[in-house]
Amino acid sequence: MFRKMKQNKLLPTQEKFDTLIGATTEIYGRLVRLDSVRIDGRVVGNIETAKDKKVTVAIGRSGEVSGDITAHRVMVAGKIEGNIYATERAEFHKDSEVRGDITYGTIGVEHGAKLLGLVIQAQNNSSTTDAQAVIKAAQEMK
Repeated sequence: MFRKMKQNKLLPTQEKFDTLIGATTEIYGRLVRLDSVRIDGRVVGNIETAKDKKVTVAIGRSGEVSGDITAHRVMVAGKIEGNIYATERAEFHKDSEVRGDITYGTIGVEHGAKLLGLVIQAQNNSSTTDAQAVIKAAQEMK
């Protein structure tokens, strides 16, 4: 029933990032994106993307985010303290750490990723406001 998988890592993507936030950069405040971004530095505040665009937010190994992330695709190799709303896909690489609820269309989790919070699959790619309502309802049931 269980077979050892020879390849247990997520495949690298050919994602194009229009913006790079370097390891020595710190941003405080709300970040609104119309194109994909890779964060290797620190962001304190929510990261939001345009609903009609397929925007990816990637958190590199040295990246840290304290705030919610709303995007089409979210890839995490660093640390996040906040909720994630990924309408298409959420990926969590080895040694990533997330403290917050995760709502996703599809998900990929490598061995060694640490997820602390609710993990909820959005039904038929519902909007992030629907996902937020599901999380709130689940928290009230605790």
